[in-house]
Amino acid sequence: MTEPNHWATGVVVTLAAFSLAACSETKTSNVLTAPSSASASVSQTGNGAPSGPHYNLNLIGMAKGKNPDMTGNDGHRIFVALTGRTDINLTEGDFQVTDADGTDGEAEFHLPNPVGDADGDGNDDDGLLSYSVWIRALGKPTGSASMTTCFTEFETASTWCNSGDLVVKLNRISIPSKFVDVSKQLLQVCADVNTALDVTDLQLVPIFSDLGTDYFWQYTNDGLRLAQVRFYPIATTAIGGDCTRTASTP
Repeated sequence: MTEPNHWATGVVVTLAAFSLAACSETKTSNVLTAPSSASASVSQTGNGAPSGPHYNLNLIGMAKGKNPDMTGNDGHRIFVALTGRTDINLTEGDFQVTDADGTDGEAEFHLPNPVGDADGDGNDDDGLLSYSVWIRALGKPTGSASMTTCFTEFETASTWCNSGDLVVKLNRISIPSKFVDVSKQLLQVCADVNTALDVTDLQLVPIFSDLGTDYFWQYTNDGLRLAQVRFYPIATTAIGGDCTRTASTP
């Protein structure tokens, strides 16, 4: 499988402290070096995450809105509402924050298509999501949040969000906080794959599938100060599977 070109040498962004994550404006590369095999076994560190290069994204809960216009503000953090919902709109491309201020209800993040299609047939080369996503709750030991993936389906013209076990639950009460693999939940949506028939057939499909448009993560916060998300060039998750979904509310 040809390695994605979204990963280049040398940059691993880690969180030294919450204050640094909230204040730093240092720009770094948005791509990292992939391992020799994208489906290599995962060697975990003490915090539960794989070892090796990764792209780091911090979701920082804010009690008050951010005043400056941060459209195109290229950092490794998105400010989200400390209480309530923030929609993080997803656009295909190299990892990059293009709208860091989610306290107004919306932010924007670019990430690669998780389908590794070297032969151009529209299907993943090995049946796996081409990279993985890991997440943990940090900050003060209070608060919780949930995160689910949504999209607008072409066939129904409705906006749907993953539900049930596909909703990522974050809780800072548990200490120490460990990373968990949420590739299945955050890189796929629950879509009707049987568009030619009247019978609905719900299956997981990767984000940016041509079955829909306007993909986004719906982040609902209940006091969580910080969620740390990491993206690794390691395939851990098979594409597809049964799913449930619910209609998105405005």
